[in-house]
Amino acid sequence: MAPLYDCRDEAQLLPGMRHARQAIGRGDLVVLPTDTVYGVAADAFNARAVQALLDAKGRGRQSPPPVLVAGITTLRALAAEVPEPVERLVEAFWPGGLTIILPAQPSLSWDLGETNGTVAVRMPDNRLALELLEETGPLAVSSANLTGVAAAVTAADAQSMLGDSVAVYLDGGPSRTGIASTIIDATALVGGGEDARIRVLREGAVSREALVEILGDMLEPDPRIIQPAPDVGSEGPAA
Repeated sequence: MAPLYDCRDEAQLLPGMRHARQAIGRGDLVVLPTDTVYGVAADAFNARAVQALLDAKGRGRQSPPPVLVAGITTLRALAAEVPEPVERLVEAFWPGGLTIILPAQPSLSWDLGETNGTVAVRMPDNRLALELLEETGPLAVSSANLTGVAAAVTAADAQSMLGDSVAVYLDGGPSRTGIASTIIDATALVGGGEDARIRVLREGAVSREALVEILGDMLEPDPRIIQPAPDVGSEGPAA
């Protein structure tokens, strides 16, 4: 059975982190805590490891995993461009529960699945995750659960679902929020016109209201809310 290290115990922390680094280097999978839910991680530049991650979750290549990074420097290395509004979002919400989709650097030699030339990037607000990222570099990370099952909020939850498909489990205690990250699509800002906007693809840890405070009208309106018709006066609209 794959070992589970309680990283709240100093005696288990160092061997657990060492074992996790070695597993990532071999192309194996690691479960780690984040500030949202537990994640299952693989070397983002090892196509075999990324495929193993998708297989462990029962997910196809049409659902590529996001990439966790240790900071904005790595975001700039992975994305073709980081527009100024995205810089503001990073300053406001990283580390934290905001995943940002941007066009990927075309020179990157990786295979995350059917990304259509994009990359989804997040910096987690969790000490263990950040320490591991500092040593391994970018990790492809998806929620540590089987597809269609609720995301794991403890290492034991993840282990009960993923079993020996994962080489190492790092236990950092229950997830702080248990709420998945908010995912936004900022690809339209790269090479788009003045009217380009950011879309919310999944609402989660960062609220739409918090995003509006940073972006204002640059955030696409919530499609679930019917927008009021313009006031065209009593004579009706012009032809």
